[in-house]
Amino acid sequence: MAENRLIQRRYRLLGTIGRGGMGEVWRARDESLGRQVAVKCLKPMGPRHEPSFLQVLRERFRREARVAAALQHRGITVVHDFGEDDGTLFIVMELLSGRNLSQLLDDNRRQPLPVADLMEIAEQVTAALAYTHEQAIVHRDLKPANIVRTADGTVKICDFGIARLGHDIGFTARLTGTGIAMGSPHYMSPEQIGAHGVDHRSDLYSLGCVLYEIATGVPPFDLGDAWAVLVGHRDLAPEPPRTLRPDLPEAYERIVLELLAKDPDDRPRDAHELGKRLADARHPHPGRDVAAGPDELTVPARWLPSWTRGMSLGAPAGLARRPHGHPADEAATVLTDTWTGWGGGPQGGEAPPDAGIASPAPPDDHRATLAALAGRHTAALNLGRLGRWEEAGEAHRALATERERLLGPDHPDTLTSRLEGGHTASRLGRSFEAHQIYAEVLAGRERALGPDHPDSLSCRHHVALNLGRLGRLEDCLAMTHEVAEARARVLGPQHPDTLATLFELAHVLGKLGRYAEALHTHRDVAAARTATLGPGHPDTLAARYEVGIGLGRLGDSAGAVALYRDLAAACAAARSADDPETLRARHGLGVNLGRQNRWQEALVEAREVAATRGRVLGPDDPDTLVSRREAAVALGWLGRWDEALDLYREVADARERALGAAHLDTLASYGDLAQCLEQLGSADEAAALHRRIAALRQERAARRR
Repeated sequence: MAENRLIQRRYRLLGTIGRGGMGEVWRARDESLGRQVAVKCLKPMGPRHEPSFLQVLRERFRREARVAAALQHRGITVVHDFGEDDGTLFIVMELLSGRNLSQLLDDNRRQPLPVADLMEIAEQVTAALAYTHEQAIVHRDLKPANIVRTADGTVKICDFGIARLGHDIGFTARLTGTGIAMGSPHYMSPEQIGAHGVDHRSDLYSLGCVLYEIATGVPPFDLGDAWAVLVGHRDLAPEPPRTLRPDLPEAYERIVLELLAKDPDDRPRDAHELGKRLADARHPHPGRDVAAGPDELTVPARWLPSWTRGMSLGAPAGLARRPHGHPADEAATVLTDTWTGWGGGPQGGEAPPDAGIASPAPPDDHRATLAALAGRHTAALNLGRLGRWEEAGEAHRALATERERLLGPDHPDTLTSRLEGGHTASRLGRSFEAHQIYAEVLAGRERALGPDHPDSLSCRHHVALNLGRLGRLEDCLAMTHEVAEARARVLGPQHPDTLATLFELAHVLGKLGRYAEALHTHRDVAAARTATLGPGHPDTLAARYEVGIGLGRLGDSAGAVALYRDLAAACAAARSADDPETLRARHGLGVNLGRQNRWQEALVEAREVAATRGRVLGPDDPDTLVSRREAAVALGWLGRWDEALDLYREVADARERALGAAHLDTLASYGDLAQCLEQLGSADEAAALHRRIAALRQERAARRR
C-alpha cells in the first residue's frame, strides 16, 4: 500500500499504524467527513499462495467487518465502513488514541501494571465480552495486542478477524480446515488447541491469560517455542501469580486461576458471573465469608487507576443545563419529608406508625445531632454544585455511615446519603463503584418501600443510566424500558419523571444505532412536555433539540434546519437571543445547512454564533471554539483554505493555552490544521505537525503512567 493513496475516492492513507498477520492498519483521513480514522487493509499476499487460500483470507476479512460492524458497545472498537477497492479489502474504524496492553507492558519494561489498573481493565473487558457473548459472538483471539486502553481510560477490544458467530459453525469448520492458525499460542484455550468445540468460555480462558500477563509481566506458559506453549496450555498447571507478584490480592489470583481451568466447566459460567466476581474482589462486602484468606480485603474501593483522577462525567442527557431546584433534580437530592425517625423536620411532629421508635420525641442532644446531619447533607450537596466532587463524595460517605448508625441501614435518609455517594462516584468516572452503590440502595429501598414506590423507581432509573455508562447498552435499554412502564403506571404517562426516563430511553436507542426509534420517542417526549410543562420549559427545549439531532442522523437535514430555526426562535423568546441554549440551537442549524451543501449560509451562521458565544461565554470557551471550527470547516468546503487555515490556527492556539498541548481537543485541532496545510500544498509543514501530534500523544501516555 502506498502512503497518500485514496481508498474508494474517500479515505486518504496518511501513515501506517501497525502490521499483523491479517493485514496492515493505516491512519487515514475521511475526506467526506473531514475526520481522522483507522483503515485496515488486507495484506497483499503475492502470487505464491493458492487461490483457495486467498479466497478464505478474503472471506475471513469480510467476516471481520460484518461481525464488528454489528457490535455497538463502548468497549468495542467502532466500525464505520468496509468494502473493496482495486482488489484491496478494507475496514474503516474509529482511530483510537491510546496504547494496547502489550505496548503498556513494553512501555513499563515488562513490569506488571498497578493493581488498580488491573482491576479496571479486567472489569471493562469483561463487560465488553458479556455484550459480545450475548450477541452469540466468540472473539477467539483475545490477547494484549487486541485490547487498547484509550487516552480517556476506556478499554476497548479490537480485531474480530477470527470471531465466530455461534450459529455459523459450518463456516468456522471451513476456515479451520484450511490449516490457518486460529488464535495466538500464548492465549489459546485447551479446547482451541485440541480442535474441540469452542464457546464463550474459550474467551474467558484467553482473558485469564491476558490478566495473568499484565499482573505478572509474563504469560502463564512462557516456554520458549510455540509447541511447548501449546502443550503447557493443554497439560500444565500455571504457576500461581502471587509467586511472581506477592502483592497481588489473593481474590484476584483466585479469579485468574479459575479462568485458566483446563475444563471449560470449571471456569466462571459466563462473563456476567465473572463481572460479579471482579466487583466483589474490588469491593468486598462487610461480613462476607473471608475464610479463604485475609487478602480478600486488600483492594480498597478508594484505589483508582491514575487516569481517572480529576475525571468527571456530564449530567445525564436532558439534564445538563437544568437549573438548580428543578423537580427532577430534587427527587434525587432532597431529604424525605420524615428525615429523622421521629418525623423531625424543623416543625417536629409525631412519629409515623411504622417508624419503630418507642419514644415520641428524641432527646435534645439527639435532635441536635440529627439537625447537624441535615446541615452536613446540604453542605455536601453544595460541594457537588461547586464541582468539588471528591470532597462531596467523602462527605456523603461519612454522612451515610453516621446515619446508618443512628437511623438504621434502610432508613430513607441513610439510603439518600448513599445514593448521593453513587452520584459523586459517577461524576468522577467511577462507574463500577457507582453501580454497586446504586444496586445496594435499590435493594434497600425496595425492602423498605416496595418496588413501585417513586423513590425505588428513581433509584432504578439511576441504575439503568449507569449501565449505559458501563457500556452495557442492551441492559440499560431493557431496564430503562421497565422503569418507564412502571413510572407511567404509578405516576402517569405524562408525569415529568416518566418523561425523563423516556428521554433516556431515546438516548440509549440512539447509541445503539436505532435512530428511527430514538427519533420517534424524542418526538413523543417533546410533545408531552410541551403539553404538560409548556413550550418554553428547559426540558421541552432539550427534547426538541434531540429531535433535531435525530433528523440529522437520518439524513433529513431539511427537517432539521426547519426544526432548529423554530427552536432558536423559541429559546430566544423563552430566554434571550444570547442565551447559550439559543446559540446551541443556532449551531445545530448551521451544521445542517452544511449537510445540505448550503455552505455560504452555514458560514454566516457559524460566524455569528461564534461571535456571540465569544462575547457571552468568552473567546476561549469550548463552545466558542467549536463554532469557530465550524466556520473553518465551511470555509474549506467553499475552497477558501487560506482563511480556514487562519481559523484553524486560532482554535488550536486557544485550546493549547486553555487545555495544554497534549489535551485531546488540542490534538484534534492540530489534526485539522495539518489537513488544511495539506490542502494548501504545505506537505512538509503538515508532516512536521503530524510528527508533533504523535510525540504529544506519547508524552500524554507517559504522563498517565
